[in-house]
Order: sequence, then C-alpha cells, then structure tokens
Amino acid sequence: MSAPKFTTLGCRLNAYETEAMKELSAEAGLQNAVVVNTCAVTAEAVRKARQEIRKLRRENPSARLIVTGCAAQTEPETFTAMDEVDAVIGNTEKMQGSTWQGLAADFIGETEAVQVDDIMSVTETAGHLIDGFGTRSRAYVQVQNGCDHRCTFCIIPYGRGNSRSVPAGVVVEQIKRLVGKGYNEVVLTGVDLTSWGADLPAEPKLGDLVMRILKLVPDLPRLRISSIDSIEVDENLMQAIATEPRLMPHLHLSLQAGDDMILKRMKRRHLRDDAIAFCEEAKRLRPDMTYGADIIAGFPTETDAMFENSLKLVEDCDLTWLHVFPFSARIGTPAAKMPAVDGRLIKARAAQLRAAGERKVTAHLAQQIGKTHHILMENPTMGRTEQFTEVSFVAEQVEGQIVTAPILGQTGTQLTA
Repeated sequence: MSAPKFTTLGCRLNAYETEAMKELSAEAGLQNAVVVNTCAVTAEAVRKARQEIRKLRRENPSARLIVTGCAAQTEPETFTAMDEVDAVIGNTEKMQGSTWQGLAADFIGETEAVQVDDIMSVTETAGHLIDGFGTRSRAYVQVQNGCDHRCTFCIIPYGRGNSRSVPAGVVVEQIKRLVGKGYNEVVLTGVDLTSWGADLPAEPKLGDLVMRILKLVPDLPRLRISSIDSIEVDENLMQAIATEPRLMPHLHLSLQAGDDMILKRMKRRHLRDDAIAFCEEAKRLRPDMTYGADIIAGFPTETDAMFENSLKLVEDCDLTWLHVFPFSARIGTPAAKMPAVDGRLIKARAAQLRAAGERKVTAHLAQQIGKTHHILMENPTMGRTEQFTEVSFVAEQVEGQIVTAPILGQTGTQLTA
C-alpha cells in the first residue's frame, strides 16, 4: 500500500488546498489513492481535468481515483459518469477531516461515492490551516474564499460559494508561525481577495488586514497580495502601497476588458477609466509598482473597436504580466447565451494580447539592467525580485534567503545576476 498521489489543476488556492488535503488524508490513513483537484474557470480547464483523469487511471490501474475541486463542485455528474472515477467530493467536503476518514475507512461500502453539497449554504472558511507550501522561500496563506459577485462569464461562485473571510487574528497567528519556521515571504490568497472582511464584525477592509499584519509581525520581511479587484481597493491598502516597503510592489489586477460596454456586459463593477486611474495613482505612490492582469479575448458581442480598447489598456495601465484568456462559454452563465464571437477571431485576438504582453515584459526586463534588487531565492539558481520578476544566478545561492544583487542582463523572460 502507498500514500495517496495528488494532482493539482488551476489556481494557487487549489494548490494551497491540495496541501491541506495531503495532511487530512495522511491523518485519516488513506492509502493507494489518486486525488485530482480540478479547476472550472474555463471549458478547456474541465476538458483538461477529464484528460488528466484518464491518464492517471492508465498510470495507476489499481488505485482508487478521487475527483474534487471546482469542476467536481459545479458539474459532479460529468465526473461521476466517468468509468475511471471512484469518488467525487465537493469543495467544502474536501477540507473536512471526516470526509477523508470515511474514504480511508470504507471507500466503496458505507461511504457515498458522490459527496457534493450546496456550496451556497457554506458560511465559514475551512478551519484547516497549513503552514505554507511550495518552496522554502514563500508561503501562501488563504484569508478568503468564495465570491458574492456574479460576473456574467464566471462559474467560480458556483464552485466556491459566497464570500467568507478568515478573521484577522487567525491570519496574524498563522503568519507568525510561518515567520518562525523561516519563511521570508508570505502571499495572501483568496478567490475575491478585496472582499475580505465584509462578512466579519465591523466589516474591516483588506487594507486593514495588511496594515495589521505588517504591524504585528515586524519580523516578516516581505508581504505580497495576489489577484485583486482594483475598484474595491480601500484607503488603507493605498496607504500601505505608499508607505510600507515590506509590501511588495506587484499587483495582479482582475481587469478582464478595456471597453466600457464589454465591462457592463460582463457585469464588472469598474469602467475603463477607473482601471487607468487606479494604476496611475498606485504607481504615483510607489514608482516601482508593476502590474499583472487578467484579460479575456473575444467576449460575446466584442467588435474590433471594443477589442482595440482592451489592447490599448496594456499601455494605458502599463501592464507587464498578462494572463490572457480566450473566451470560453461556461454552461449556466449568462454570457453563454450572448452572441458569440467567431472562434478564429477569438484566437487571433488572444495572440495579439499575448504579443503585447511579451513586448511589455521585454521592456520591463531592459529597465531593470543596472539596478540593484532584493531577490528572494526560490532555488539555488533562481529567485524573484520585489516585482516578481525571475532572476537567474550563475553562482548558487541559499534557497529561501533574500539576496541583494545588481542585475547584469536578461535572457528570455529572466533577468541575470
């Protein structure tokens, strides 16, 4: 008998939760199983999940195959119908010790093969917290889950449920433990991070949490925040950007489009000018600030002129790291019923956006040559700057340490030092 194997598809939050599932399954004594933590953000993500499941079944013919994650939550029937799958568990169930105890004790007999409850009825975040994952350099801390918004293209609220927040005191204590274990950088993660606190007493904002962490954990060298919705950024977060050097100057923005009509049809809460104003103000407060962004190419009804507005946003917001998503209709979302853009046009527009992003990365790298950066080493020969840019070293460094070094040049998408 062997320990379970885990495969993670999708976002950092899924990777976080996979680590929690490893602990829960180990405590339960689960053996000889393969667990696939799926993503549902696009139809392509679900297709890849099915493909991965078939591949894992071929490689592990005698193992018990368990499917969980957002795709399992939103369409459990898809995976229940697959001959390769032995059990399907939802996003709430996967974070509960009792689920794994049941799977370990009696996989086929008394334990239900499908355990997926109504995610919308969940009002608390999972109590199971983990002390970091990934490299020894960087730890991820989940502070929020779910989303109260209903963007017309997005299936994620139906996989993650409504927004719920981890109390600030719990977050601070976990980060203190992580710093005690030697982590030099902590990343705050969530599904809709800027909604943190709305369900807590006194309704604190994300900026309040950031300021509290930096004040109460003075030994934390670097704090990073993952994807945010710029229209929801509060005054304290802007103050932290302006005054707190330990808050890293890199923000990933959920922009999705640069045309006002498309943004309205997406049911986003910002307009084009709002995004530009935020980026200009954050960069005024922190001149070394860099941005990543999510942009969808070919949203239904998008004309050439509308797409040009999204393409121009790359320059207007000075975006560097683009995540480009060719529009993919998700059954059950309003956008799936809107007039579709031709698939070849979607592909071409996505390619244009990616090319624009590549040009911005090249320009960003060139601007760093000759500058001195504080680089967090992810492995002996590669680390990341404050702006999350990869730096390659010829000489080996100590993994997990912050190294101060001048940038000598660039190779591909990496700086060299």
